[in-house]
Amino acid sequence: MARTMARLTRREIPHAKWCARDHRCGITEHRSADLTADGIGGRAWLTRVRAADVDYIEIRARIPLHSNEKVARWQLATALHLMRELLAEVVPRIARLQHRDPLQAIDRRAA
Repeated sequence: MARTMARLTRREIPHAKWCARDHRCGITEHRSADLTADGIGGRAWLTRVRAADVDYIEIRARIPLHSNEKVARWQLATALHLMRELLAEVVPRIARLQHRDPLQAIDRRAA
């Protein structure tokens, strides 16, 4: 009998200390419980995700839009602009922290 489906094998990723250890995790990724920010007119959720050997932050938000189409479009454009600013601020800072020399400050003199 011929096999019609290939068998897929993936390396299982062990649970992390922060992992939710429930249905949120899959074979190839682990997810933390959501961190929720609300009471600010909307709601946002942050989730830590580990896929392969990389940790990510997943950001979701629910922001009420104005009933006026022009104002709603302004809200969307503003949210996109602020998200770009957030990424521009956070991503390079993370890259700098990962690539810095931990002994660099030892030889630095106070100004």
